[in-house]
Amino acid sequence: MVELPEPVQRMIDATNAGDSDAFVDAFAEDGVILDWGKPFEGREAIAGWNESDNIGRKARFRVSGAERDGDDWIVYVQVSGGGFNGTSDLRFTLDGDRIRRMEITP
Repeated sequence: MVELPEPVQRMIDATNAGDSDAFVDAFAEDGVILDWGKPFEGREAIAGWNESDNIGRKARFRVSGAERDGDDWIVYVQVSGGGFNGTSDLRFTLDGDRIRRMEITP
């Protein structure tokens, strides 16, 4: 198993622990989540997405693999919980110790 970058691991751990504050804190102030093309920009929007689609739906991530793609990371996860259930690829762009962008694809 590939060791994940610290900000990505923090976000996954926060999701699995149901810790919304830690989840949002994993992102840069001007971070963005692209959920199948729909953007959620800035921490307020990310917190809203987290409530409606992630921790608010009791989502859990199980990492099945990861790889670097240039400066980005692609993390393969199995998602379970009260919302989406299935496999997904998460593409991360980092900015120091925070996530600048997380793109979710089926």
